[in-house]
Amino acid sequence: MSANSRYSGTLQDLRVLVVDDEPDICKGLTMLIKSLGCEADAARSAEIALARIEREPVDIVVSDIKMGGMSGVQLMDEIKKRWHDTSVVLLTGFGTIELAVECIHKGAAHFLTKPFDNEEIIRTVTRLGEDILARRRSNTPLEPADGIIAVDPQMREVLEVVNKVAPSNIPVLIEGESGTGKELVARAIHRRSLYHDGELVPLNCAALPDSLLESELFGYRRGAFTGADRHHTGIFQRADNGTVFLDEVSSMSQVFQGKLLRVLQEHRIRTLGSEAEETVNFRIVSASNRRLEDAVGERSFREDLFYRLNGVILSIPPLRDRPSDIVPLATYFLNTSSRIYIDEDKTAPAFSPAAVSALQRHTWKGNVRELQHTVERAVVLSVGEEIEPAHLMLDLELDGDADLSTSHSYEQAKQEVLNSFQRKFICRVLERTEGNISKAAEECGLTRAAIQKMMRKLNIERSDFC
Repeated sequence: MSANSRYSGTLQDLRVLVVDDEPDICKGLTMLIKSLGCEADAARSAEIALARIEREPVDIVVSDIKMGGMSGVQLMDEIKKRWHDTSVVLLTGFGTIELAVECIHKGAAHFLTKPFDNEEIIRTVTRLGEDILARRRSNTPLEPADGIIAVDPQMREVLEVVNKVAPSNIPVLIEGESGTGKELVARAIHRRSLYHDGELVPLNCAALPDSLLESELFGYRRGAFTGADRHHTGIFQRADNGTVFLDEVSSMSQVFQGKLLRVLQEHRIRTLGSEAEETVNFRIVSASNRRLEDAVGERSFREDLFYRLNGVILSIPPLRDRPSDIVPLATYFLNTSSRIYIDEDKTAPAFSPAAVSALQRHTWKGNVRELQHTVERAVVLSVGEEIEPAHLMLDLELDGDADLSTSHSYEQAKQEVLNSFQRKFICRVLERTEGNISKAAEECGLTRAAIQKMMRKLNIERSDFC
């Protein structure tokens, strides 16, 4: 199947400019990009390219780095100053990882080395074009499918870098506290990468000892060790032409770090129990809830592996440092939870002004994950059209912090959370009123009979508070 038959017409609203001082390359690239169905033009120098863009803006610029006069990197700098939405793909015959990282940090959307493969050019321009047209339609930098809500400027900056690095195959290291959404960011990178048709395979390195970590990553043959009664495909094999996401990489032993380093260097693995090696093609994205550079300084993490993983580092700020994201995230979780826990014939609740204030005041030590569980719990507990601060239970510590993601049925989970909430709530109000049920009822807006009924059900004695 030709490139034209595969892609024709899908990118017809896209404008691309090719910049190269070699006529044959300029002509060949322009024809190849036109085969995608988009409009493509050529310029023989960076200076001519700037004049063309001045007259008629473009969506993507594909430029050689080394040219007479202004270089491709200087051209990119000027484009980013004047037309920051234009994506720039840089080409060079002298590619190094250091140069690629420098160009990506300066704003390049992708970096290719000569001689390049036509399919790689097609994949890159197609992926960038699809993202540009999707953003144009939705007027947002990320598609809703990514599940990432970001209003705060700090998080917006992170997502801008995601859009820049995703189409390349540069390793990405995501650092941030637990619960900040590192895996969501990894999935967003995968969906925008050249490997998006393959699988993203995640592994929590902290959850497994070295022996199991090795068998999970490399796979094993039947009979490779005691208990290996069947063939098991490893993560690197499953992620061939896809993405491997290694979470909590700082927890790996130094012995296993050495094994991982070899795979990242050679892209070859040996299944346990096999004598043959096989080549695997994957992108590596890793994550850690601590700064890996600190672990290197403490000599608990190999420096050479660190530099293999940190092509680009994304630092996800904790939720307490991006307060403008709290209410949008809470609203998103409210809508998704309501679809799960509220009957279709009932009205989904909304946050009261007091609940919004309570959400904004809370410190969110558990970050986005804590916010999600808090809103889910509030939806389960609410009985009216509004969620009040009492439903959020932010000033109460639940026994075991009832987790709605366990295998309990909905009714069991709801009853556990409700009982825990009622016990804490009634005990607190009785403490404040020194066991005076009438005052307690008045303070919390319930009848004496309702409070007495809950006290009997939960075996709460008034005398304990007098």
